[in-house]
Amino acid sequence: MNICLNGTGTDMRAVWSSGGKVRMIDQRRLPHDIVVVEFKDHNEVAEAIRNMTIRGAPSIGAAAAYGMYLASMNKFDIMKAAETLKASRPTANDLFYAVDHMIAELNNGADPLIAADSYSDSIVEKCSKIGEFGSSLIADGNKIMTHCNAGALATVDIGTALAPIRKAHEQGKKIFVYVSETRPRLQGMLTAWELLQEGIPHSLMTDNASGHFMRKGVDIIITGADRIAANGDTANKIGTYEKAVIAKELKIPFYIAAPVSTFDLDTKNGDDIVIEMRSEEEITMIGDMRVAPAGVHAVNPSFDVTPSGYITGFITERGILRPDEIHKMRN
Repeated sequence: MNICLNGTGTDMRAVWSSGGKVRMIDQRRLPHDIVVVEFKDHNEVAEAIRNMTIRGAPSIGAAAAYGMYLASMNKFDIMKAAETLKASRPTANDLFYAVDHMIAELNNGADPLIAADSYSDSIVEKCSKIGEFGSSLIADGNKIMTHCNAGALATVDIGTALAPIRKAHEQGKKIFVYVSETRPRLQGMLTAWELLQEGIPHSLMTDNASGHFMRKGVDIIITGADRIAANGDTANKIGTYEKAVIAKELKIPFYIAAPVSTFDLDTKNGDDIVIEMRSEEEITMIGDMRVAPAGVHAVNPSFDVTPSGYITGFITERGILRPDEIHKMRN
């Protein structure tokens, strides 16, 4: 990920390890301040996942892998560490996939840091392939819409939903991206920040302006995902479902970009996906200022589920699949 740090371009991943510590960009401070934080044990990594210092399913998975590395290095019981890390957030499947992967690697005698680095590198490789496959869906002159952040910050590097967009831009295609702000945590601001670094034309919009611009002329919608059930029902950031419904009404192709690690084939359908409920203060407060009237309460689901019938296809590192082809993930 090429970011502007003190006016210069600097290559930096969303999460990595050096000097026996896990380091990550504090996404809560972006887009105004680039701050790198570091952690020395798996409990701190679990808290960073919970409080959204790091976010985005693949990056969460990589952070958890590094958390397992720290637990092993600190001679902590890896199964107890696994429980702590898995409890940090309930919806993103990559978190559970990464922890189970690390358990298997450690039980097979793998070097903990090499195993965690390898897992993180594999995410970047998968995102690169997602970009290659997905860019074929984007034509010169297309207007694209995305939701939340599924760029380099959310996926260690490159991105899932942003990977095809980046690749299309590299290919010289003239494209434009509509970025919904994604309340209440405003992850769309991070997408806009990433597109700004890449010089990709875009505009930030309020979430409830999506239908307006889709009706005016959006050619394709690409989002990421946090968990994909066996039937193709997909959990992604709250607000994804309504975009998919409008897209079907307007006959706009709606794609989900995600690595195989996001598919949970043991979950039958979207009704079985656990949806994380976050604090009402994320809605009633902005920083230290209360914006809702005193006494007003809020409900704050972090994700919603888009039924597979609204999804045109899934862009994965194995190619582009229709919802009825997900069974191929078992091979």
